[in-house]
Amino acid sequence: MQTDKIILGIDPATTIMGYGLIHIKGNKIELIQMGVLHLSKLGSHELKLKKIFVRTLQLVEEYKPDEFAVEAPFFGKNVQSMLKLGRAQGVAMSAALYRDIPIFEYAPKKIKMAITGRGTASKEQVAAMLQSLLKIKEMPKHLDATDGLAAAVCHYFQRNPTKGGKSYTGWGAFLKDNPDKQKT
Repeated sequence: MQTDKIILGIDPATTIMGYGLIHIKGNKIELIQMGVLHLSKLGSHELKLKKIFVRTLQLVEEYKPDEFAVEAPFFGKNVQSMLKLGRAQGVAMSAALYRDIPIFEYAPKKIKMAITGRGTASKEQVAAMLQSLLKIKEMPKHLDATDGLAAAVCHYFQRNPTKGGKSYTGWGAFLKDNPDKQKT
């Protein structure tokens, strides 16, 4: 198991796409960067998709992630919205594939469960847990950034069992077994 790696997480969207990068060093997680890509001012869906591809590829080129975690589109009532979201996810994934980076997809509830211990957690609850876990001093204006970051952290929790081979369903479960890791 690789103990020094970078994970890029993406929360795909066609209005504001969130992303986050973490560096895994041994069993420590460090925030590299998180941010958003504003797409609402672009005229056509095709231009938005191109911008998503280009920005994701820039992140891949700059940070050279070892793995790519992406939030899966959720099933909604509006088929057109879901189709657009799926396309956004697809072009982000294409940028990772272009550089042969393995892709891992997680359902929104799975990500929330991994971060907070509750699959129904709000964006604010996910952001607060990430702030505590990664010691983030200033939270971003748009929580889409923490959503992208959450995908990366979820992937780390899912793919990297702690010492002794035990895996956890979320940060809450981890803290229960490791109270020394909790911020006081």
